[in-house]
Amino acid sequence: MRTVDQALSEILEVVRPLPPCRVPINDALGRFLAADVLSDVDSPPFDKALMDGYAIRASDVDGDTAAELAVVAEVSAGMVGTRAVGAGEAVRLMTGAPMPDGADAVVPVELTQFDAATETVRMNRARPVVAGANLMKRAASMRKGETVLAAGREIRPQELGALAEIGYCDVPCRPVPRVGVLATGDELVEVGETPGPGQIRNSNETMLVAQIRRAGGEPQPLGIARDNRDDLRAKINTGLQYDMLLLSGGVSAGKLDLVPSELAAAGVRPLFHKVRVKPGKPIWFGVLDRSEDGDSRRCYVFGLPGNPVSSMVCFELFARTALRSLMGDPQPSPPLQKGRLAETFECSGERATYFPCRWERTETGSTIRLIDWRGSADLRSAIDADGLAVFPIGEQHFASGSVIEMIPW
Repeated sequence: MRTVDQALSEILEVVRPLPPCRVPINDALGRFLAADVLSDVDSPPFDKALMDGYAIRASDVDGDTAAELAVVAEVSAGMVGTRAVGAGEAVRLMTGAPMPDGADAVVPVELTQFDAATETVRMNRARPVVAGANLMKRAASMRKGETVLAAGREIRPQELGALAEIGYCDVPCRPVPRVGVLATGDELVEVGETPGPGQIRNSNETMLVAQIRRAGGEPQPLGIARDNRDDLRAKINTGLQYDMLLLSGGVSAGKLDLVPSELAAAGVRPLFHKVRVKPGKPIWFGVLDRSEDGDSRRCYVFGLPGNPVSSMVCFELFARTALRSLMGDPQPSPPLQKGRLAETFECSGERATYFPCRWERTETGSTIRLIDWRGSADLRSAIDADGLAVFPIGEQHFASGSVIEMIPW
């Protein structure tokens, strides 16, 4: 039986990022760049004023905090001035306007006093003006031909702004993975139905769909597969058309746990079954290689335990890692944060424990507080959690104040 780290390593060894595509810039948020992005311009394209004020020659007012200069022109953003700044002269500029020839500094308008009658401006400053003040030199931000964004970077709003600045209407990135979600079991009814004797609502589908969407994937709910081979086989074959398939339930060792054998019959190559993790030990993972129109494609399949918290934890640990890797995320494994444990905790056995917790940020640091959780079927208590406290394999005593790791949600 694999450890969590071994299972994650095996997932990352076999999962290949989806082939690159190009999408309109306004659809690229949250995706990962599939190629380096180069600038086609200098930015800024000229020396420009960073604020409203007067372009001057710093040497004209050197040491004179009340110098008076002749205002010879005015330039707004979007205009190109034709008048150079000579000795004893100034040009009024608006924020973002090109610096006129001859000027090497900008004095903010609030530190000046303009005399309309004489068309002069007096400097009202406590400090001398230095060359380069309040302006941005051409190409200070980026140069034409420079790599602005490297492949693998996640596209956030600021990346979108940079892409727009350098003219990328279409962005080279990885596709959004499509993930089928299939719940299994004769005991399940739809969310809108009233459960009869021995029945429960299909809450796992709703939960997994939300987890997929939050991780950046496109979920495809496939409904409920009953505990008979014909129904399960038909729905599995539908799910295998997607980039990833998540099945919930039917992966343990019971008489009606048919998922592993039906996946094998469909040609899915098993890579591991059972991991030393609590909750979630029965998790199953495999790969289907298929060919479509001459292109080799894969479907990555996870059989998740049916208990809701087990299913949730296994998604965050394993399926999310595969999903983020498909998206091109260079760091797809679960993120970890450290904090001090708020209470003592005892754990034992051969499985790492992932315990629902709250992560509290205080002035003295981060505190990890375990919730009152009753096990893998207790989804009600898990809604009070915003992360998973990580307790490694082995019989250990964790005192209050111990520094441990947690996975934030």
